[in-house]
Amino acid sequence: MMDQSLDHSAFADTAEQGLEASNMVGPTDSEEATAVAMQNTLLTPRFYTTNFDELDAIDVGPIREEWDALINEMKADPNKGHFKKNEDWDHIDWDQMEPKLRAEFKDFLISSCTAEFSGCVLYKEMKRRGRNEDITTLFQLMARDEARHAGFINDALREAGISVNLGFLTQAKKYTYFRPKFIYYATYLSEKIGYARYITIFRHLQENPEKRFHPIFKWFEEWCNDEFRHGEAFALLMKTDPKLTSGLNRYWIKFFLTAVFATMWVRDHQRPAFHEALGVDPEWYGQEVFRKTTAISLQIFPLALDLDHPRWLPALRRLDQANRHIAEAKKGKGLSAKIKHLSASMAAGWAFLQLLTIPAIKNDVPEETRLEPAY
Repeated sequence: MMDQSLDHSAFADTAEQGLEASNMVGPTDSEEATAVAMQNTLLTPRFYTTNFDELDAIDVGPIREEWDALINEMKADPNKGHFKKNEDWDHIDWDQMEPKLRAEFKDFLISSCTAEFSGCVLYKEMKRRGRNEDITTLFQLMARDEARHAGFINDALREAGISVNLGFLTQAKKYTYFRPKFIYYATYLSEKIGYARYITIFRHLQENPEKRFHPIFKWFEEWCNDEFRHGEAFALLMKTDPKLTSGLNRYWIKFFLTAVFATMWVRDHQRPAFHEALGVDPEWYGQEVFRKTTAISLQIFPLALDLDHPRWLPALRRLDQANRHIAEAKKGKGLSAKIKHLSASMAAGWAFLQLLTIPAIKNDVPEETRLEPAY
């Protein structure tokens, strides 16, 4: 009989165990789901690689007390065994789900699975290549968590008769190179906005349980706490080098904040049936998530975006509209379609530039970095 640690990814102590667990190699495979996960666009999750030697050279000495506290918290592993179906998992008849909702929810799960697995692949590679015990320990723990998350989402997808071939993704999906500092900015924001997204949905459904159309949402609170801890790690990594959050890098921080928020806005507006089923207005949800993420990011970022600026919402709406026109143009052929695509792309670029040029709000970063989930 297989040892319990390999029986299900929820009990894995390492990413390797999680990826080899029996629920990760089930009989259901789907070209449809894997094809969606393989897409590389501005809106889809990507696989990243970086300068691993530069990462390995990080000295956490100046933040040792905060660092050790976080590592010990992650080693305590409060979510071990959590990401597995239990008696709270309600039966869902996917065939009876409204067709548009079914399609959008599948897309949501596939995108989420790909994003979680992307983190697992990056963190596992950092651990494999590194020699710095502080850094390799961190990335082994985060890779473990992401493997569990990806396995759990794939469990949910199998009920719909599909799953993402994660092994194939590792070999076939295109990797994007980012300098370590860009990995810090992007991944910190990805983890913290993930926390804000999941906890906002979870709290909404606590108050409106009749809108919980799938049981996976019951697992979001513990899930988002993993995301929060991962974000804390990247905040501490940035704290090891003050240059990362000062000088010209302030402009990079502003760019990544704007890009991550804008991408979420456009992607979420592609799923109207999903948000309607949850009873959530996408604009309200977007701004609520942005406000939570902004409040959290003040722990390390020297600036915040002005979410109440008169240009903010109108520019986001124009960006969404331009993205819809781009999608329509891609369906066409010939010169006319190319002109429409170019025109829509220019409109999207102009809308993003309007967002990017909104003056930022200065922030005095506190001496103590660590935060606890508070929403």
